[in-house]
Amino acid sequence: MSGKLRLAEGEAARTACARALLRTGVDEETGEVLSAAVLAQRVGWCADLVAGMVAALIGEHWNTADVEVLAAGVNAGGRRLPPNAWMALRRLGWTVAPPGGVRVNDRVVRMVQEQAGRALRSAAWRADVTAGVLATWPADPRKRTPVEWEQVRASIPGGEHLPSGVIKGRTRQAAAFLTANGRVPADVFELEGVPRIPRMLLLAACDRQQATLERCATDPGRALLRLQLPVRPDPRAYGDWTWVACPIILPPTVPAGAVLHLPTLRVMGGRVRADVAFTHAVPNAQRTGHTVGLGVDWGVNTLLSAGALRLQADGRITALGAGAQFRAAGVLAKQHRLRRHGERLHTKVDHYQRLIGLDSRHQLVGKHAVLRDEIRHVSERRQNLNNALAWAAARWTVDQAIVAGASVIYVEDLRSLEARGMGVTLNTRLSQQVRGQIVDRMRHLAAEAGIAVVTVPARNTSKHCPQCLTPLQHRKAPDRPTVAGWKWAICPNTGSCGWQGDRDHGAWRRIAARGLTHQAKTVTDKTNGHMIIRAVVDTLEATAVITRTSRGDRSKTGPTRHKATRPAPRRRRAPSPARPHGQAGKRPEGHAPTDRTRLPRAAHRHQGVNTISTPTTGHRPRGAALGAGFHLNAHATPPRWETIPETQSDSRSLS
Repeated sequence: MSGKLRLAEGEAARTACARALLRTGVDEETGEVLSAAVLAQRVGWCADLVAGMVAALIGEHWNTADVEVLAAGVNAGGRRLPPNAWMALRRLGWTVAPPGGVRVNDRVVRMVQEQAGRALRSAAWRADVTAGVLATWPADPRKRTPVEWEQVRASIPGGEHLPSGVIKGRTRQAAAFLTANGRVPADVFELEGVPRIPRMLLLAACDRQQATLERCATDPGRALLRLQLPVRPDPRAYGDWTWVACPIILPPTVPAGAVLHLPTLRVMGGRVRADVAFTHAVPNAQRTGHTVGLGVDWGVNTLLSAGALRLQADGRITALGAGAQFRAAGVLAKQHRLRRHGERLHTKVDHYQRLIGLDSRHQLVGKHAVLRDEIRHVSERRQNLNNALAWAAARWTVDQAIVAGASVIYVEDLRSLEARGMGVTLNTRLSQQVRGQIVDRMRHLAAEAGIAVVTVPARNTSKHCPQCLTPLQHRKAPDRPTVAGWKWAICPNTGSCGWQGDRDHGAWRRIAARGLTHQAKTVTDKTNGHMIIRAVVDTLEATAVITRTSRGDRSKTGPTRHKATRPAPRRRRAPSPARPHGQAGKRPEGHAPTDRTRLPRAAHRHQGVNTISTPTTGHRPRGAALGAGFHLNAHATPPRWETIPETQSDSRSLS
C-alpha cells in the first residue's frame, strides 16, 4: 500500500491480482486469536451490511436518467466527475444510510458507493446497446436484412465494430420479453431488473481509517492486513467495531518489488478469500516494429495450432519450423458430458416446478431443492474446468512465443463467429468454446513478458494457400487425396507452389503473415485497450506470402550405405549395473520405467519421449477414469522444431 512504483525507460506498469486466504486473525483490542470460522463470521456480518446498503442505493437509481447522468461524466453544474465511483456518487449527492439503529463509519459507506457506482456504470453500455436494438426493431427478430443490420449498427455507439452475436443476444432477450408481455421493453432496466448484489468488501475504496496493508520487511512473501470489523451483526455504536490483524501469505506470483493494494474480501465456503491487487514493472509491449510473430489458429478437435514466422529485412516472410498444436479433446469431452448432465437436471427441475406450482408443502419440494443444489454443483464444475483449460492454453501459447523469440502474438478475431448451419453437435461444440477466456488470459500472461497480443481479421485464413494465396483444395487425409474433407489442405498450383499440410497449420501461417504485413494498421481500442487490426488491405495482403526456403542440393553423390537385413539384437551392449536401483531388477533399454506396474498419480506420472500421438479411435478418457485429473487430457505437440524441408534452421524449440 505504501510506496510508488518507479518505471525505467521501456517499462510499463502492470496491475494483476493474486488470490490469498485469510486463515486467522487477532483482535487488537482484546488480544483474542480468531479462528478461520470466527473471522469468516465477522467479515460476513460486514459484507451483509454493505450488500444491503448497495441494493438500496442501486434500486433507487436503477433508471435511464440516473445512469445517463453518471455515464456522461459531468454533474448538473458542468463539473467533471472523478474517476473513482464512490467520489462520483458523492459529487452527484447519491448516498445511502444504514438500517435503523445500525452505526457504520464513513469508510463503509465508501465501499457501498464504490460497488454501486461500478454496477451503475457497467449498465450504461448495456443500456446503449438495448436502446439501439429497440429503436431499430426488425420485422423478423430471428433474421435481419442487410439494411436492418446497417441501421442497428448505426444506432449503437461503436456499433460498426460490435460483434453480431452481442446484438443477436439482446434481440433474443427482447423477443422473449415481447412473447411474455405482448410488447417490447422500454429499456434495459425493464428488461433486466436490479442486478444481484454479491457479498464482498471493496477495501480499495477505503483509507487507513478502515484498512491498511503492509508487506513484511524481512519476508517479502508475507503481508499484514488490518481492518475494522463488527463484533455483532447489527453494530449499535462505534465501539462495536474493532481492529483485526490478519496475516496473509502471498503467492509466489507476486514479485518482491511489487506495490500492494488493498484487497477485496469474499466469504466463500466458510473461508475468507482475499483478491490482492499488485502493480509491478514489465517490458512495454510495442504496437509495431515486430520481426518475429506467432500465429494462433482456433480449431474444433485441435483447440490451438501455433507457429512462428520471421519478417526479413527485404520484406520476405519465412517460417520458423513446422508449428505445434494444443489438443484438449479429453477436457472438452468432459465439458460436454457435464453440459448434457446439466441440461437433463434443468429439464427435471422445470418438470418438478410445474408439478409443485404454488404448493409449498408438496412432496416434491425436497427433491426439487436437491436438484437445484446439484445444478449449482455442476455449473461450478464446468466453470472450474473452463478456467483450468483457459489458463493452460494461454500459458502454452505464451511459452511458444517466448521460446521462439516472438514479440507479438497474432490471434484471429472470432468474436462474430456464429455457431449455426453446421449440425446440432458441431454447433454446440463451437458455442461452448472458451475462446474469449483464453484470449483474455493470453493478454494477461503476455503482458508480463512484454509481448503484444493482436487480433486480426479471420477472413480466408483457412481458404488460401500460405505460399501463393491460391484457393486450397481440402481433402480428408494426405493418403486420401481424392476424398473430399476438411482436415488436409492441398494447393492446386503444383507448378510453382504445391504446398500441402494440415488445414490448421496453413491457417496459423496465414494469420501470422497477415499480422506482420499489417503492422502499420494496428490500433488500440479505446474502450478496452486491446490491440486489433480491423480490416485487411488488399495491397498488403498480396505481400503476406511465405517464401519457400531450400535446404540446398540433396542429390546423391555416392553409394548408398548398406543396411543390415536383420535387426540389431535387443541384448544390451553395455554391461549391466552391479546392483539394481529398484525392486524391479535391471532396467532394460527404452524410456519406460520398469518400477511402475500401473498408472501412478498425476503428480508422479512418468511420461515417455512423445507425450501424444495421433488418435485413431474415439476419445477414451483413460486418465479421467483412473482419477488422473486434468492434464492427462490436455496435450501439447512434442518437439518438432528442428530443421525440416522448406523451413529455416535458425529457429529454436517451441515446445
